[in-house]
Amino acid sequence: MFDDTTIVVYQAYPPEIAGAAVAAGTFVAPFKRERMTWIKPSFLWMMYRSGWASKPGQERVLAVRITRDGFHEALAGACLSHFDRTMYDDAAAWEARKRETEVRVQWDPERTPSGAPLPHRSLQVGLSGSAVDAYVSRWIVGIEDITDDVRDWRALLSTDPGVVGAMLPPELPYPLPDDVAGIVGATPAPASGR
Repeated sequence: MFDDTTIVVYQAYPPEIAGAAVAAGTFVAPFKRERMTWIKPSFLWMMYRSGWASKPGQERVLAVRITRDGFHEALAGACLSHFDRTMYDDAAAWEARKRETEVRVQWDPERTPSGAPLPHRSLQVGLSGSAVDAYVSRWIVGIEDITDDVRDWRALLSTDPGVVGAMLPPELPYPLPDDVAGIVGATPAPASGR
């Protein structure tokens, strides 16, 4: 979900980290800036990863609104989390890029509400070092705890899965700038939509 200036990414945390972040409007202790933190622009991939807020340590789901400029900044300084010969000249070039960056990206199959894989992929972005500092101090413009909605939707999945899809946050392909898309290996998306 995105608008002209921001994009929503999702994260799942234990209650003590999520509660402190919501209260402060950004991540504060007990969140640890020293650890890599993964942000997911795909709501359904976050649901797959967190078991719809049911896995230990991922009981609270946060919708984190960040600036699109910050998102682009992160991706412009990224390295794929695995070697891809279509992106790098050789494994040594990939290793060199990986050593000089603090952002990792990986592509995983997008998911349906039930968790089944789809034929297109979804991006995950891992932030470490100064990228975490920028995320926490400059890029975040708001944090919403959406756990209650997630639990309601999870309950509906077993009784009325068809209705759940219509209730979820809207998601369309995100239009990355061409230079940033090239760095992360993204397929160009149409420029319209939210």
